[in-house]
Amino acid sequence: MKIKIDQVLKKLLHFFGKKYCRLICKSEFLSHRLKINERAVEYKFVFQSLAKICPKTVLDIGTGTSALPQLMGNCGFIVTAVDNIKDYWPKGMFNRHYYIVNDDILSPKLQEKFDCITCISVLEHIKDYNLAVKNMLSLLKDGGYLVLTFPYNENRYVANAYEINGSQKQKNVSYVCQIFSRRQIDQWMGFGAHVVEQEYWQFYDGEFWGVGEKLCLPRQAGKNEQHDLTCILIKKN
Repeated sequence: MKIKIDQVLKKLLHFFGKKYCRLICKSEFLSHRLKINERAVEYKFVFQSLAKICPKTVLDIGTGTSALPQLMGNCGFIVTAVDNIKDYWPKGMFNRHYYIVNDDILSPKLQEKFDCITCISVLEHIKDYNLAVKNMLSLLKDGGYLVLTFPYNENRYVANAYEINGSQKQKNVSYVCQIFSRRQIDQWMGFGAHVVEQEYWQFYDGEFWGVGEKLCLPRQAGKNEQHDLTCILIKKN
C-alpha cells in the first residue's frame, strides 16, 4: 500500500513540476528582448575546441544560470559544472538546465582530474586570478586542455573595466571586471602549460572592453589590431 502511495505522490510531483517548468519557460519566452552579447563568439570557440580535442570529461567553471554544460552534455561529453554559489550569488542561484556543484575554484574540493576545463567570461571576476588558473591546471590531466575567454588588451592590464571613463557596462556591482594582457597569460604559462590557439575579437569601438559604442557586428582581429576580448585554448604540459 505504501509503495502505491509513493508512486502516486511521485507522479503528482512530476506532473506539477513539469507544469511549473513549462510556465517558467513560457514566461521567459514572452519576456525575452534582443540583447546580443559575446556568447555566440565564445561558445563557437568552445565547441570548435571540443571538436578538435574530443575530451571524454569536461569541467565547466562558473556556470551560473547558463545552459553551456547541458549543450556540451548533448554532444556526448561527460560534464561536471561548478560555481561558487554561496559567495558569488548572495541571493542564491538555481540553474534549470543542469546540476551545479557548489565549489570555489580558489579552494576546490574536487579530486577528479578532467580532460578539459572551460571557464567562459568568469576569470575576469576573480580577483586572485593567478590562483584560479593554477587550480584549474591542477584539475587537468597531463596533456589536458583549458578553454578561457575574457576581456583582453594585448599590452595593458586593467583592474576594473567598470571604472574606466566611458564604460557602457555595469556600475555599482559587488564584483570587478578585469581586463587581462599578455603579461598575465605569460605568467599562467609558467604554471606548466602553453598556448595552442588564441583568437582576438573587437566588440566596442573604444580602446577597452565596454568602452565606446558597441559594434553592430563583432570583428575578429589580429594580435596587433584593435581588440577587447580573447578566446584562448591552453594545453597542460
